[in-house]
Amino acid sequence: MQNAMRRIVVTGLGAVTPLAVGVLPTWRRLINGECGIVNITNRDPKFSSLPSQIAGIIPASLRHGDGGWNPKDWLRPGDDRKMALFAQYAMASADEALRDANWRPESEEDLQATGVYIGSGIGSLDDAYNTAVEFEKGGYKKVSPLFVPRLLINLAAGHISMRYGFKGPNHAATTACTTGVHAIGDAARMIAFGDADVMVAGGAESCIHPLAIAGFSRARSLATEWNDRPQEASRPFDNARAGFVIGEGAGVVVLEELEHAKARGASIYAEVRGYGLSSDAHHMTAPREDGQGPCLAMKRALKQAGIKPSKVDYVNAHATSTVLGDAAENRAIKTLLLGEEGYASAMQINASSTKGAVGHLLGAAGAAETIFTVLALKDDILPPTLNLRQAGDPASDFDCNYVPNTAQDCKVQVALSNSFGFGGTNASICLSKYEG
Repeated sequence: MQNAMRRIVVTGLGAVTPLAVGVLPTWRRLINGECGIVNITNRDPKFSSLPSQIAGIIPASLRHGDGGWNPKDWLRPGDDRKMALFAQYAMASADEALRDANWRPESEEDLQATGVYIGSGIGSLDDAYNTAVEFEKGGYKKVSPLFVPRLLINLAAGHISMRYGFKGPNHAATTACTTGVHAIGDAARMIAFGDADVMVAGGAESCIHPLAIAGFSRARSLATEWNDRPQEASRPFDNARAGFVIGEGAGVVVLEELEHAKARGASIYAEVRGYGLSSDAHHMTAPREDGQGPCLAMKRALKQAGIKPSKVDYVNAHATSTVLGDAAENRAIKTLLLGEEGYASAMQINASSTKGAVGHLLGAAGAAETIFTVLALKDDILPPTLNLRQAGDPASDFDCNYVPNTAQDCKVQVALSNSFGFGGTNASICLSKYEG
């Protein structure tokens, strides 16, 4: 980061998403305009009675290496009993990221210099619900001794630390849908201030449960009009957007102090340049209409990076496909990037939302989207906003380039990735190509 003595780079990526298990198959399907959102009424009869019956779920595996989820590929015997599903996704993503970074420390010095920071917005709702039902029916003896460890959000980081023997910071964030960016940004600061040389950071979520969908539906947050056309439901920035689609998955990055990475010959994807945080101080679930909070987060990220708004080539927007949220973020992006040191025209602003392809991964969203942003920098390509047929109303407000439906080639030198959450918590991370 610009104002810290130590620079931080990204050297490894790992992901489990509704598009695929693994970063490369996920990215390939995303760039090809594919969607991982499906109807879920076949999973549990209770889903059929709910207003929203769709979700972005992790595809099941048919065979090893086919891009589907098979816990035996990632877990040791007995781990599935100890670890809730969100923690399993985190473990798989961390394993992929560490392999990608070629970081398998063995010396005590290296183990002490490596930490883990993995968050989740909700954690294991299944365990909470099922155990409550069993306790009500059968009392104390029906409660598993593993109930509390499976429930705790910090156990994703704990299990990863134990698996690999990492003895640096062992931390977790739980800040609703901002969790993933908070985890990565906070982890970067730990490296910047010398708490670690390497951090395994990200977010994980798995709460595709009737109770979760019932709760979000009662809050009028979810898309309900496309149960028979699930791949059309998540439509960020579109005039017909009417709520988000819940999703599950995980994203993990390996962050590393620059000189440490160079000394061991690590491949570098991108540099973390800035990290900005803010609060709406406004409402439990609704954003301010003027987008002040998101604008402040992005502005602070750029200030820390020492980068002018006109140098931002791409914004991976939080845009979840809600009427109010997308409009507020759109105003925030335009306010910042068309300001005194910004672009002359809104059409010069490139902003897309990858939630059209994967849904909203809640506490994992910011981590997965940070990975998509890193790959946009690496490959000079803008991932598309699916289902964008007509930009939001009024059209005069929605006049940026939202990369509708098809990926676009574009030289990407600097990018922002945004995440915002209930309670008015906002974060933005600024990434750039690494230049030695």
